[in-house]
Amino acid sequence: MSGGRRLTWTWARPLGGAAILAVLVWRLGTGPFLDGVRLISVWSLLAAASITVLTTVCSAWRWQTVARGLGVGLRLGTAVAAYYRSQFLNSTLPGGVVGDVHRGVRHGLDAGDVGRGLRAVGWERAASQVVFVVLAVLSLLLLDSPVRPVMGWVAATAVAGALGVAVVLRAVPQLGPSRRARVLRASRADIRDGVLDRRAWPVVLVTSVVVALGHGSLFMIAAWTTGSNAPPSQLWPLAMLALLAMVVPLHVGGWGPREGVAAWAFAAAGLGAAQGVATATAYGVMGLVATMPGALVLAGDRIRRTRARRAAERHEPASVASPASRSREHG
Repeated sequence: MSGGRRLTWTWARPLGGAAILAVLVWRLGTGPFLDGVRLISVWSLLAAASITVLTTVCSAWRWQTVARGLGVGLRLGTAVAAYYRSQFLNSTLPGGVVGDVHRGVRHGLDAGDVGRGLRAVGWERAASQVVFVVLAVLSLLLLDSPVRPVMGWVAATAVAGALGVAVVLRAVPQLGPSRRARVLRASRADIRDGVLDRRAWPVVLVTSVVVALGHGSLFMIAAWTTGSNAPPSQLWPLAMLALLAMVVPLHVGGWGPREGVAAWAFAAAGLGAAQGVATATAYGVMGLVATMPGALVLAGDRIRRTRARRAAERHEPASVASPASRSREHG
């Protein structure tokens, strides 16, 4: 991707999310957004924090497993702290991936291989998204939802596409010194060792399912918090649709497509577009509050860097003076 296209895409992502939010405000007003914040209770925040602890530990365990397979392992406690930090950054900065990039670079620097650190994060996130998409498609196939009539075709197309990609990847030459061949060899090795290894894939699968269930449960809690009386069987597919929208990279810290799809899905299900926007807003705010431990991790990082810099400044004059004093002694 050229520099101009990269710059255009960088700006298009947050602007797309902002445009969706602007359309929702134009059509529905600010009331649903304000309700999504006003109706949040202490109990709903405690539930969000508890669910986020579980999903963060599972995500960190998944990351640790993939990273170990790629030869850049890390301790679980370190992974949990870094994951909280990345979630907080993803929730507060445009694009929704800054925290993951930061997490990969920091771990790569600590492990002495930035490339492997970034690849470990990339494959860990990709595996999580694949499991979530499969779970969402199954949910939309089995449960009543506004998109159920077309889900058979969607599932068939997705399976055919996945098989096509697998066939193409196997058919493309992977030998030789070309950059494409090297990338393919490295990708196959990463998937084999980091994701599909017999010690890795059960952890990746189970943790990804738990994380998906946690996010879906949090969305349903947000719906009930903002006044919905719909049963879980009706809310769950709506939650899957809204969370699938977050995969679309046109958002501001997760905001935008999620609220737009929630408004459409809730309206199509007879629950009202305003209820969908209020639910998605509450979900976003509750999720942000639940990731606040990441802000503490960032503050701790800053304090440690400041102390290290001050310690280096205190020792610098002595280290500079040392050669001179030694030369005077020899003189």
